[in-house]
Amino acid sequence: MKIQKNLRTLASKKKAEILSRFFKTGPGQYGEGDVFLGITVPQIRKTAKIFGDLELPQVKKLLRSKYHEERMAALLILVAQFKKGDDKVKKRVFDIYLSNTRHINNWDLIDLTAEHIIGKYLEDKPKILLYKLARSKSLWERRIAMLSTFTYIKAGRCEETLKIAQILLNDGHDLIHKAVGWMLREVGKRCSTAKEEAFLKEHYKKMPRTMLRYAIERFPEKTRLRYLKGQI
Repeated sequence: MKIQKNLRTLASKKKAEILSRFFKTGPGQYGEGDVFLGITVPQIRKTAKIFGDLELPQVKKLLRSKYHEERMAALLILVAQFKKGDDKVKKRVFDIYLSNTRHINNWDLIDLTAEHIIGKYLEDKPKILLYKLARSKSLWERRIAMLSTFTYIKAGRCEETLKIAQILLNDGHDLIHKAVGWMLREVGKRCSTAKEEAFLKEHYKKMPRTMLRYAIERFPEKTRLRYLKGQI
């Protein structure tokens, strides 16, 4: 495909090595086996914009590439087509995303896209899917569930976020701890400080330390230290 040829002209072996280490692609690490071309996000965004009208079957094929940056380009094209598409296109994009979660297999790919496709598509629909994803054996599907709720936080609704966060309280993976803590912080910032604090007061003593640190990052120093010392 032309988009692949375009992206590969931008590749940098040195950057690829740096990205491979940053995204933990070694044996036993969360990104094990991922392959990088060494392209910056702004370059990928620019390329995705140029090829924004790529036919969905081709986008789907690109999403299954072994190269991380090609998958990111595919996902950014899906976001753009979802935003401008009619209901039929939105459903097709949603279905492609949901049926290819095994290829949406790193935190940056999820964080740039989940809210704009999964979250947005479900905005006026039942959220049963989010709870299913939150209970998935797949690390990436659990993160998709959490990040998809960012859509609702930005609209001033935090109920789904708090429910998903409660499901993930005892998750064993650091990337979920960070995602939940981040979304809890955004609840306080964009939706309701009172609701964030009520959630934390009930759960903070048993939530993972990283999750708590992310959630209270914007709190006044004295309050933050009281949470960390278990004195709330």
